[in-house]
Amino acid sequence: MNIKLSHINCFYGSHQALHDITIDFSLGETLVLLGPSGAGKSSLLKVFNLLEIPATGSMRIANSFYTTFNGKAIDTNVINSLRKNVGMVFQNYNLWPHLTVMENLIEAPCQVLKLSKKVATDKALSLLARLQLSAFADRYPLHLSGGQQQRVAIARALMMEPKILLFDEPTAALDPEITAQVAEIIKELADGGITQIIVTHEVDFARKVASQVIYMEDGHIVEQGDASCFSHPKTEQFKAYLSH
Repeated sequence: MNIKLSHINCFYGSHQALHDITIDFSLGETLVLLGPSGAGKSSLLKVFNLLEIPATGSMRIANSFYTTFNGKAIDTNVINSLRKNVGMVFQNYNLWPHLTVMENLIEAPCQVLKLSKKVATDKALSLLARLQLSAFADRYPLHLSGGQQQRVAIARALMMEPKILLFDEPTAALDPEITAQVAEIIKELADGGITQIIVTHEVDFARKVASQVIYMEDGHIVEQGDASCFSHPKTEQFKAYLSH
């Protein structure tokens, strides 16, 4: 099954953020969205879990969810159903500061998926071990480094067992060693069959993780294709971006 966006247009007031975006790619891919600041990457990322509601166009994603946008509000139940399958790791992590790492991980699975506290805790312990975070289960986010918070945010998203995982600048403000660790986690998730869509401005990081790439400028898709685009860009704009 493919993820398909057709003729998506988004506006912020009179400003058009996305222009006639059409994308079609297979589940299991790691799609990287690249482009300069203001290109529309984050707006497009938010469309995938309806944090941003397009004015026009249509989308098919996660369990054949399909909607045609025509400027009308979308039913909350439809959005919640989509977000059970489409997780998001935010740039600023969005961890609850008053909850420990463990509490951050089990809150949504207990409330939304109705898991028992024991089942959720066992699952969280397994994920924390996998991400080398076991020692931090009882710590609060404030007492973690940026790299540790990023891994906790990934673990929290994975607790919901999403089919698709969205990342907004997952390596922003991380040093090269931690960035390499995040790249390894993303590759491991890809090997496990999770579809990932990643906004980044770091070309080296994108090269390491992408199986598909979309390059954007001013709300338009300039180039899209598989990872061979990095070595053989088809457009002068993308070629220039890669050479910076």
